[in-house]
Amino acid sequence: MSVIVLSAGGTGGHLFPAQALAGELQKRGRKIVVMTDKRFKNYATSFPGVTVETVPSAAFSDRSILGLLASPFEIVGGVVMSLIKLMRLKPAAVVGFGGYPSVPVMVAAILLRKPTAIVTPDALLGRANRLVMNHVRLIAANLPLVRFLPKDMKKVVYTGNPMRPEAIALAGSPYEAPQPDGPLKLLVFGGSQGARVFSELLPAALKLLTPEERARIDLVQQARPEDLEAAKAAFAALGVKAELAPFFSDMPARMAASHLVIARSGAGTVSELALIGRPAILVPLPHALDDNQTPNADALANAGGGWRVRQNELTPQKLSEMLRAILADPASLVPKAAAARTIAKADGTERFADAVEQLARSA
Repeated sequence: MSVIVLSAGGTGGHLFPAQALAGELQKRGRKIVVMTDKRFKNYATSFPGVTVETVPSAAFSDRSILGLLASPFEIVGGVVMSLIKLMRLKPAAVVGFGGYPSVPVMVAAILLRKPTAIVTPDALLGRANRLVMNHVRLIAANLPLVRFLPKDMKKVVYTGNPMRPEAIALAGSPYEAPQPDGPLKLLVFGGSQGARVFSELLPAALKLLTPEERARIDLVQQARPEDLEAAKAAFAALGVKAELAPFFSDMPARMAASHLVIARSGAGTVSELALIGRPAILVPLPHALDDNQTPNADALANAGGGWRVRQNELTPQKLSEMLRAILADPASLVPKAAAARTIAKADGTERFADAVEQLARSA
């Protein structure tokens, strides 16, 4: 049974696509080894039957491989350990999913001349992937790439984003617009870095609506633990029906049950919104590295699937006006839900697995 090594950063945005690809390749009879840092333990249960190898790593800013090898000892140590592990594993291919823990593994694989690939769910290649993009054989992309392009664009294959099975199962879920006087099911989330602003923004915006308009809001919102009680109190004082929690384990199902989503525009979020087909107000994380979330939001907004609004422009007044317009004309959400689906690639996992298998066969 041949081995495929997957290397990813220790956060969900990197590991969820790796999880999807791992499951697909396992079904095809491949043995999967995940090489990452110690943060993987938070997601280990999402990778059944997978062997895990940890390697030391550190954050970095250098953009060249030679500079990287001369940088902090943790990274150099990670490269050396990765070389040892890869020589022992003898993988047919090594796939990087971004995040700085993936860099030592990908550098080691390149030095060993292993067949290599990286996946870029974002429309903009992340810094870790940019370090190795001109040295890998395949770049699997999700959205049209902008800025920081590889020298050879022929290695870019638009496979779509490998997505978790829970989202794939809800692909193209029927969309029913709110009734003219019925509830608007609103889902709001921002991830660990971006949720706080929504806990402050939503109560202020909803306060500007009339009592009759507020009564129609059926809200599900992710809030950081330290903001939870204050947000609950604010919504209760406004008479808004609200379910709040620090984390929802069934986010794809929550998306499918919503009429409108307000969220950050990470690649996974945009991909799942498109796949399930839900209109969204997307607010790119303003301090994201290289502003990588804005091109993702633009991809959905330009297709007609929603709105991209800068955080500094999304005042309570502006959000209340947007919600008021939607409550007055809920049928306007229907074409936006349909437009969101036009950029979806439901078979992204299979297409990327096909590309990786073809890469492995070339070894």
